[in-house]
Amino acid sequence: MSTILLLIAAALRHPVMQVLSVIGGTFILEDAATIITAMQVQAGAIPLEIGLFALYVGIVLGDLGLYGMGRLAAIVPWMERFIPPRRRDIGRDWLAGRLAWVILVSRFLPGLRLPTYTTCGFLRASFLIFAATAILGTLIWTSLLFGVSMKLGHYIIAYLGAWRWAGVGVFCIALLTMSRIFARQMKGKATP
Repeated sequence: MSTILLLIAAALRHPVMQVLSVIGGTFILEDAATIITAMQVQAGAIPLEIGLFALYVGIVLGDLGLYGMGRLAAIVPWMERFIPPRRRDIGRDWLAGRLAWVILVSRFLPGLRLPTYTTCGFLRASFLIFAATAILGTLIWTSLLFGVSMKLGHYIIAYLGAWRWAGVGVFCIALLTMSRIFARQMKGKATP
């Protein structure tokens, strides 16, 4: 068993494996992957350039994947029962002039990316505007969260030592809980 753990540890020191593990983590929970990657950079386990590069690539690929899922859903024949062509046209017209702002807002508000990005694909919003805005939003949000996590990571590593991963877990849970509470409050304000 110890040989297997040594092999895994050695593999995770290889830059390609580091990039692939961070990208994979963004597909599971991108904010948690950002926090954990920042902690790994702070601890010296992953170089800064590799960590940020992998985060940006993974998150953008996930965003483009959500758009693609919406695009694929649009070609399913039975979807017209739920959203007739006339309603699609109304949605597409509304979204056309607001696409960049809608993408940026959904990047910063918890719980909006999945429905917004798939809807953009479903309504065949401009892929170029979508992709450019998703990349810009990712660069801003991920850099901010990464920077805060690096700063916090410094204190967690310095003061919690061997318990640092418990501190990271508490930070991730707190972040997820706050985002859920915020999303519920926003949803409550949106309904009459």
